Amino acid sequence: MEKFVSREDTGNPFPIFGYDSDPNAILRPNHAGLEIDFPEYLVVCFFREVVSKVAEENQAEILHTVVSEGGLYHFYAINFKGKRIAFVQPGVGAPIAGAILEKAIAFGAKHIVACGGCGVLDKEIAVGHVLLPTLAYREEGLSYHYLPPSEAIEIEPRTIEVLETVLKENQIDYLSTKVWTTDAVYRETLKKTAYYKAKGCLAVEMELSGLAAVAKFRGVDFGQYLYAGDTVVPEGWDKRDWVNRKDIRETLFWLSAEACLRLGEES
Repeated sequence: MEKFVSREDTGNPFPIFGYDSDPNAILRPNHAGLEIDFPEYLVVCFFREVVSKVAEENQAEILHTVVSEGGLYHFYAINFKGKRIAFVQPGVGAPIAGAILEKAIAFGAKHIVACGGCGVLDKEIAVGHVLLPTLAYREEGLSYHYLPPSEAIEIEPRTIEVLETVLKENQIDYLSTKVWTTDAVYRETLKKTAYYKAKGCLAVEMELSGLAAVAKFRGVDFGQYLYAGDTVVPEGWDKRDWVNRKDIRETLFWLSAEACLRLGEES
């Protein structure tokens, strides 16, 4: 039987440490009971302009639209290498991205790869360089509603192997790394940055540990590709015009699509 472990049970005074393993909730991801012909393969792409471009150029089918105060989130589907794959831009930040991922999983997504950008903690990492996360430190809030408290969440080794194989086959230079996930872009302090760099993190971003926790809780495949964007280093922040790196942004979308299919083949 699932048990609710309250913060009092753990002896910890902070509400975030109260964890309930029950998979059911009052509001469910598909509370309306929609029946959607949703593919098993999903690309969660944080690059809105890439999602729009791929949808337009491939005459994508709109599977479903999530309506929120923050705008519309379209789930699209296209044919890719003989399979139907879905894709979506899930907003920014773990809470909304996690909610969008929950819906996709409820509709039928099983093999999921995300692609996004990140800040880097080493200025020697060139903007646009691809990073392959292996573990994420949980300094966001979403993951604690899906998994018991812990310092970090690991990406499944099989998933890492598949994503790595796709990079190698496409001759993409990359770095494997741990990642620091945070909710607060304006609280990346000198001490915290040094701490997570010493832990082996080359990157900081806002969603990975949350999305990985949702996927693990729901029992589906999940991995992510990142590319190096702005620098978050003691010498100061540098934007490096990272959001305009159109070549790598679209490349990561198609690499993610390929990795999704591979994850399905390997399952």
